[in-house]
Amino acid sequence: MNFPENLKYTKDHEWVRVEGNIAIIGITDFAQGELGDIVYVEIETQGEDLKHEEVFGTVEAVKTVSDLFMPVSGKVLEVNPKLVSNPEGVNKDPYGNGWMIRVEMSNPSEVKNLMTVADYKALIGH
Repeated sequence: MNFPENLKYTKDHEWVRVEGNIAIIGITDFAQGELGDIVYVEIETQGEDLKHEEVFGTVEAVKTVSDLFMPVSGKVLEVNPKLVSNPEGVNKDPYGNGWMIRVEMSNPSEVKNLMTVADYKALIGH
């Protein structure tokens, strides 16, 4: 299982890569493994301002549907267009081509409240 050191993590199994005032967000390798084969990603919040922990979309796997939660507050600038035709990209490359949204953070200090890789591994027992 892959846990990149340069990312931040949430208790809801989202990851965040910070690039200046932009946050790129997806779900962790652990989360995609627990969900199984992802068949559909529904994110209809592009252009919306969402608060920390609000739902920004859903991910549908063969066995379940899960909400996706905002790790930080901000405006959803972009939804990964590849996920429409290739939702399994989340399974194959959750930290790369399987990213979900790009957000302009409204409160970058919220990043300090996210988990380090060590904190996240402890949460999931790895």
